[in-house]
Amino acid sequence: MKSILTALLCIFTLAVSAQPNTIQQIVKGRNNSKHQQQKPYVILISADGFRYDYARKYQAKHLLALSSAGVSAASMQPSFPSITFPNHYTLVTGLYPAHHGLVSNKFYAPQLHRNYNYKSATVIEGLWYGGTPLWVLAEQQQMLSASFYWVGSEAPVKGVLPTYYYHYNEQINIHDRIEAVKAWLQLPAAKRPHLITIYFPEVDHAGHKYGPESKETARQVHFIDSAVNELVKAVNQTKLKVNYIFVSDHGMITVSNKNALQLPSVIDTNKFVVSGDAALVELYAKKADARTINNTYNALLSKAKRKGYNVYLKSNMPAYLHYGEKDDWHHHIGDILLVPRFPYTFQLGKGKVNPGFHGYDPRAVKAMGATFYAWGPAFKKHLKIPSFENVNVYPVITRILGLRYTDRIDGTMKVADEVLMSK
Repeated sequence: MKSILTALLCIFTLAVSAQPNTIQQIVKGRNNSKHQQQKPYVILISADGFRYDYARKYQAKHLLALSSAGVSAASMQPSFPSITFPNHYTLVTGLYPAHHGLVSNKFYAPQLHRNYNYKSATVIEGLWYGGTPLWVLAEQQQMLSASFYWVGSEAPVKGVLPTYYYHYNEQINIHDRIEAVKAWLQLPAAKRPHLITIYFPEVDHAGHKYGPESKETARQVHFIDSAVNELVKAVNQTKLKVNYIFVSDHGMITVSNKNALQLPSVIDTNKFVVSGDAALVELYAKKADARTINNTYNALLSKAKRKGYNVYLKSNMPAYLHYGEKDDWHHHIGDILLVPRFPYTFQLGKGKVNPGFHGYDPRAVKAMGATFYAWGPAFKKHLKIPSFENVNVYPVITRILGLRYTDRIDGTMKVADEVLMSK
C-alpha cells in the first residue's frame, strides 16, 4: 500500500510542480480488465535519429550489453521518406506513411484545403492520423496505455487517447520522465499501463546541427545510453517483468549543405501549393489540371538531370517506396515530387541547411538505417537478426501483449516469429 501511495504522490507532484503544458493528462474512468491485468508489459523507447551503427561506433556500453543479452538487428529499414513523423507513426501502426496518411513532417491535404505541420496545433487533431496506433488498439481491448511522447499520442485517433499522456515539451528533464514511467508501473493493477512509449530527441538534434561524426553527437549517444540504463534500473525496482524495445526512426548522414538546391523557377506558385522540407519537396496542383501538371513535370525533368534531384509524378514513383498513386490512401501525396539525390538537399525558406540530414531512400543510402534492440522475458536471448522493415515492429508488440487486430497492416509476423520466445 505504501508503494502505491508513493507512486500516486509522485505523479501528483510532477503535475502540480510543472508548467501548464508539461502537466500529465489522464483520461478518467478507465481500468484494465481482469484478463488484461495478467498480460506482460512493454516499454517502447525511441531515440530519434539514432543511426543503426551509433551504439557500436560510439561505444554505448549499456545498450550494447542489453541488446547482446536479447535481440539486436543489423539495422532497421525506415519507410520512405526517412523522416521523423512518418516513421514514428509507422512504428505504432504497422503501415507505410502513404497508408496511414502522415506522409511527411509537413504536407498539404487537398481535400481539406489545409496543411499539416509538425510544429503546429494540427498535431493534436485526430483527423490526420489513419490506422490504429498500438495505444488505441490496447485501450479498445481494455488494456491501459501511457505515452511520454510519441507522434500521434496527443491526438484522439479514432476518438481514443492513451490513458496517461503528455503534450510534447522538451522542458521536462530526463530524470522526471523516468520517474513518471516508474510511477505508472507502481500503480494498482487495475490502473497500471501495460504499454508505455517514451521518446528522446537529443541524438537527432545533435546529428542535424553538428553532423553524425561530431563529438556532440557522440555525447548525446552516451546521454541516451545512460538514460536507458537509468530507466531499466528504475523499472527493476517495481519487480515487474518488463519487455523493452529500443528503436529509432531513421539514421543520419553528412550532406552537401553549402550547395543546397533552390526551388526551381519553373514552378508557378499560383498554380501549385509547395510543401515539404530539405529531403522531399511536393507540389500539389491547386486545380485538377492534367495539362498544367504534365507541363511542369516535363520542365522540371529537363532541369533535374543536371541539378542533383529526381522528379516524379505521383503515378511513376518507384513501387518499392510504397509512396505512389496506388498507395496514396488519404490523398496526401503531391502530384509532383522532387527527390534530391544524396548528398544534395533542397533549401526551402531562408534558414541554413544543417550539415546532418536524413530523408533519403533507405535502400539507396545505407546511413538512413535505424536501430532495433529488444530485451526482456518475451524475447530470445543472444540473437542477432538481419535488417528488416519497420512496419514489422507493430506485430511484435501486439503478440507480446496478446492484442487482436483485424485492420489491414503492412507488417507481418515474420519478425515476431523470429525474435519472440514461443509460448
